[in-house]
Amino acid sequence: MSATIKDIKEETGLSLATISKYLNGGKVLDKNAQLIRTAVEKLHYQPNEMARSLVTNKTRTVGVVCYSVASLFAGIMLKHVGDFLRSKGYGVLICDSDNKEELQAENIRFMLNKKVDGIIIIPVSTSADSLKIARDANVPVVVLDRDMEGNDHDVVTVDNYSAGVKLMNFLIERHHTRIALISSGKHSSHEARNQAYMDVLKREGIPVRNEYICLDNHTMEAGYCAMKKLLRLEERPTAVFSTGYEFNLGIVMALNEDNVKYPEEMSIVGFDDLILPSILHTQLTVMSQPMEKMGRAAASLLLKRIHGKKSAKPEHIIFDAVLLGGNSVIDLTKSGSENILWKSREKRLQSRGEIV
Repeated sequence: MSATIKDIKEETGLSLATISKYLNGGKVLDKNAQLIRTAVEKLHYQPNEMARSLVTNKTRTVGVVCYSVASLFAGIMLKHVGDFLRSKGYGVLICDSDNKEELQAENIRFMLNKKVDGIIIIPVSTSADSLKIARDANVPVVVLDRDMEGNDHDVVTVDNYSAGVKLMNFLIERHHTRIALISSGKHSSHEARNQAYMDVLKREGIPVRNEYICLDNHTMEAGYCAMKKLLRLEERPTAVFSTGYEFNLGIVMALNEDNVKYPEEMSIVGFDDLILPSILHTQLTVMSQPMEKMGRAAASLLLKRIHGKKSAKPEHIIFDAVLLGGNSVIDLTKSGSENILWKSREKRLQSRGEIV
């Protein structure tokens, strides 16, 4: 027969109130906490979570709604969130929105029906309408990585605009003016990076070329198709500014398939220091987001709300991304790469019989 809280009382000599307070996350004297921990280990005590939830109206479970668990970025972020929550005694229930707004709304309703204590969302939709039912149910929500229009919940992101400016400056300082943008037309994170692209071009007096702007869903396939399109242009760009990891994958696949050398024939900058930048012979220059800090901050902020610490207005925690300089960008003036680019292009076209 499994041990009960009364067995712990007999073992420690403490009151049921003190033991219950500790087991439910409350603060007790250090010496009493140590007595209870020793008794729990000795007796192999396992709390009855169903009974506890009936008493406390808490399930010690957090729901995480993610735009796509197939995304490596999202998967790593979920790991950091889950590690922190488990260290605090919380279970994690994850729902995949499969990049579908309607499925995201269903997932939030599902989480509320499961009586989770709070929700962390890495959203698909740009609108916060689907979060209203959580607000009505008095269930706290933290929005992670991407903010949402009309959102009145806490948010944890990086400074996407400043990160985008740093990447664009990196290209400009190496004398690139024909810079393409491969990005998503959705989500605040990509929108801020897109704005940085536009603002730096304007600052430098470089015309925006519509044929260089490729906006699509944040997928590897979209990055691949966009890069293929850019390679077919008569005056193609000398550099590509990518706003997401999945785009990076597609871009490299397209360049490899067409035997286009980078950075000699195409410079690349992007976001996220995941697997790709470190395993390529040509390491990508990327903005690295502090994913572990972001995940832990989102989970910590949610637990603060779950434990009743209200705020007059939602918190917006903003981290800085760090520029990791690889060798995927060439300096056009130092290398004479402008000539290399076009000689290489002509040679390739001749081999295909497209020019004589």
